Amino acid sequence: MVGRMKKSEGGADTGERLRAAAGRGFRAGGFGGAGVDALAKEAGLTSGAFYAHFGSKAEAFRAALADGLQGFADKVRADQAAHGADWREAFLDFYLYDLLERPIANGCTLSALTADAARADVATRESYDAGVAAIVAALAEGLDGPDPRARAWQMLVVLMGAAGIGRALVQPELRRELLAAAREAALVV
Repeated sequence: MVGRMKKSEGGADTGERLRAAAGRGFRAGGFGGAGVDALAKEAGLTSGAFYAHFGSKAEAFRAALADGLQGFADKVRADQAAHGADWREAFLDFYLYDLLERPIANGCTLSALTADAARADVATRESYDAGVAAIVAALAEGLDGPDPRARAWQMLVVLMGAAGIGRALVQPELRRELLAAAREAALVV
């Protein structure tokens, strides 16, 4: 359970600041590499404020994971609403060429935290399941033709593979080749 949220002097909601800081911290360092003190400091708060809000590091991770997965599904739906039939092109350009160019702390939660989610407790994995199901549902809503859910999974697998490999590549020409191939594959799904 997430604790009560309080307003800070600057007006920003303490809970929102903590959730955003936790998201950045966990994406950058994974569950094991993000300490409570650093996450609280990133939000401009104390560790006591962190524990007053979340109760545990695992709860903060679960919240950051849920927020990030919901953000992915929301972005898909926003691009579908804004771009109609051309939503995939817009979303793929955002995902492959904008989001993956950002520092990992500001990048995709799904690609950054999937391995940590696989090692997490059952409650976190159930939250992960719900988030991924929401992403697949959002992708499927924008796909015509036979079996949109299967095609949504295929698109997600392509994106996740591209994100995982692309983040690790050092040579720009290899990265460009990978991302172009991933974009093409995701468009024909």
